[in-house]
Amino acid sequence: MVVAAKKSAVSKTVGKTAAPKAPAKSATRSPARRSEKASGVSEFSKAEELDAYRKMLEIRRFEEKAGQLYGMGLIGGFCHLYIGQEAVVVGMQAALKEGDEVITGYRDHGHMLACGMDPKGVMAELTGRRGGYSKGKGGSMHMFSIEKGFFGGHGIVGAQVSLGTGLAFANRYRDNDNVSLTYFGDGAANQGQVYESFNMAELWKLPVVFIIENNKYAMGTAVNRASAQTDFSKRGTSFNIPGEQVDGMDVRAVKAAGARAVEFARSGKGPYILEMLTYRYRGHSMSDPAKYRSKEEVQKMRTEHDPIEQVRNRLLEKKWATEEELKAIDAEIRDQMNAAADFASADPEPDVSELYTDVLR
Repeated sequence: MVVAAKKSAVSKTVGKTAAPKAPAKSATRSPARRSEKASGVSEFSKAEELDAYRKMLEIRRFEEKAGQLYGMGLIGGFCHLYIGQEAVVVGMQAALKEGDEVITGYRDHGHMLACGMDPKGVMAELTGRRGGYSKGKGGSMHMFSIEKGFFGGHGIVGAQVSLGTGLAFANRYRDNDNVSLTYFGDGAANQGQVYESFNMAELWKLPVVFIIENNKYAMGTAVNRASAQTDFSKRGTSFNIPGEQVDGMDVRAVKAAGARAVEFARSGKGPYILEMLTYRYRGHSMSDPAKYRSKEEVQKMRTEHDPIEQVRNRLLEKKWATEEELKAIDAEIRDQMNAAADFASADPEPDVSELYTDVLR
């Protein structure tokens, strides 16, 4: 009798916390629910172009400074730079509202800055100082700011995909209209937990946008050698999740696609996949000499597709800024990043007692 009563109580409790009821599925597949190429770009105003230029340049100069500090031995462990991919996170961030969440893998410094985190706090974490976002205990791959809606920074390949889906589940359960942006790379796209997350997200119509940052090489193997399906926007086809391929080197294209995807997820239609076709100029990490590709290939991308230079050229062509004005912006940002590096070099290391804090049993 007592056991039966307990089972009944547990059943009632589980019933209260069960998965959100998914909307009834249509018998026929909607034309929108298929992989398709992204169409068009958002034409930016002068203010939008200048804002994108400044934010992407902040990420570029931060990462360059981080690379210098790594070379000087002030940053230890792994350090994955975002140089070349700046348009992806800046464009996507422009599509969000207060309360939306961002989660990513280990190439994360650009995402932190785009979310509005202080460069000093990010740099101090890289150098293991007490002023860092994780008090100097997390390093490059493990920083968080709930205040800014940034949920990491995760070192395990693909782990953030299921966590980002969990954020979307929480939003659906709480019945708010927040969206989770869940970033991962072309290498992580082959992880099994990614597809478990896809299935759950579509089954329960969770408000999540899966952003695959396809920089062509994962750790060091070209996508056509590691993936049977190299059009990653189609990876959700068997789960009925729509997807687009996007020019991830053009911040306008990213913002346009991001706005569509975020609105789709926010309106209760479920998950969306955006494959950002992008390119990293440096190796997989600072210890990677990147001998698996030619210098000519990298230079061609820098010369013809650089995301910052595209914005710079448009500003000059439309006479929305002069060379002198853009140089002044660059000088200001360089000073800001130098100050962040100085802070991260001079800030004290965490006290030994910090080893025993934030430890869960």
